[in-house]
Amino acid sequence: MISALDSVALGGAGVVAGLVGSAGGITSLVSYPALLAAGLPARAANLANNVALVACWPGSALTSQPELRGWGSWLRRWAPVAALGAAVGAGLLLATPSGTFARIVPFLIAGGSLSLLFEPRLTAWHRRRVESGGRAALPVLLFVLAVYNGYFGAGAGVMTLTLMLVLVDRHMPTANALKNMLVGAAQIVSALIFVLSGSVRWSAAWPLAVGMLIGSGLGPIVARRLPAGVLRWLIALLGLALAVRLWVAPGM
Repeated sequence: MISALDSVALGGAGVVAGLVGSAGGITSLVSYPALLAAGLPARAANLANNVALVACWPGSALTSQPELRGWGSWLRRWAPVAALGAAVGAGLLLATPSGTFARIVPFLIAGGSLSLLFEPRLTAWHRRRVESGGRAALPVLLFVLAVYNGYFGAGAGVMTLTLMLVLVDRHMPTANALKNMLVGAAQIVSALIFVLSGSVRWSAAWPLAVGMLIGSGLGPIVARRLPAGVLRWLIALLGLALAVRLWVAPGM
């Protein structure tokens, strides 16, 4: 069990994480360290974080209706691919010893942060390749990102957003809304697997989830108005700082 003060802190972190993530940032760069600060070991923090992230889906879906209009059949086609990949990733996580996971996490966070920092260059590079068959890569890349999402997830949303911008729709709010739905489908499946495994620390997961539900409803609104550059650099630099911190002292 965690303290009442930690529960309040996790709720506040959830609001920020939900807002940042559903606006196009990296949710876990806020929520994961908050769980570590509450005293959870690395693997237990990741399990609680993945379950809490499910709360971001309904909030972002409700406020993304204008962007999602007309995309229902597309989502019905590709959401199962994301869900299947997440199931594979969740299985890999449950098979990974906690100590090993703590050593891997800094590199996962650094990779997600760098993908956000260099997203414009990655997008430009991929766009030059679209005409030569890049669109055929969508199912493969989506599945691979969903596996990563089910395993850890920090940066998966940003990388999925990049994929949407390059191969699906270049309008940022629309691409972000599609990303939120695909990542949400992946998170529901992985969370269900974690819940059935009996490994979730609910005392930490539920206050974080409540905060994320609130914050995720604000994210799409912010994404329509906020310049992406400042947010990209801020989140990426914070993520790299966290990666270094976890590498120096695993589990904080």
